[in-house]
Amino acid sequence: MTHWHLFLAFLRVGMLGYGGGPSSIPLVQKEVVEKYRWMDQEEFGNILALANALPGPIATKMAGYIGYRVAGIMGMLNAVLASIVPTICLMIVLLTFLATASDQAWVSGMTKAVVPVVGVMLAVLTYNFLKRAYSGLGWRWMILLTAFSLVLTQFFGVHPAIIIAALLLFAIVKPDKQERSS
Repeated sequence: MTHWHLFLAFLRVGMLGYGGGPSSIPLVQKEVVEKYRWMDQEEFGNILALANALPGPIATKMAGYIGYRVAGIMGMLNAVLASIVPTICLMIVLLTFLATASDQAWVSGMTKAVVPVVGVMLAVLTYNFLKRAYSGLGWRWMILLTAFSLVLTQFFGVHPAIIIAALLLFAIVKPDKQERSS
């Protein structure tokens, strides 16, 4: 039954993740954390951070890891195939159809209407991550790190993986409060 649930979860993500990896992240979160409870929000956030830091499509990386964690090698293959095969098939069908109907106003309207929906999905996910960051860091550090990351990525063009790696390195080498007091 686990393989069937893995397949269904990532099939839904593959079919409904319109717009690529970023738009599929909230769908993966909904399936993995909320529906099947294969992991909690904190572990999902860690996987997301690491998947963002590695090269390649994020949805495929997340499907591979989550599938492996839930059901081993076969689970990994199951989740990856379930997430990419529908996309490939839908892309062929939709692009063929859209190419023949591209001059229709409703086609343009349909593609433009999806953008705000994806934006809302990403905003909700961002809000949930900020809430979790607040509970772990407090307002001051959460706002400071959010602003610092925003400035580095948007104004200085620093890749998010470099920021994540720097924060991980800081967390590893930073002495604990208990060590400093002894």
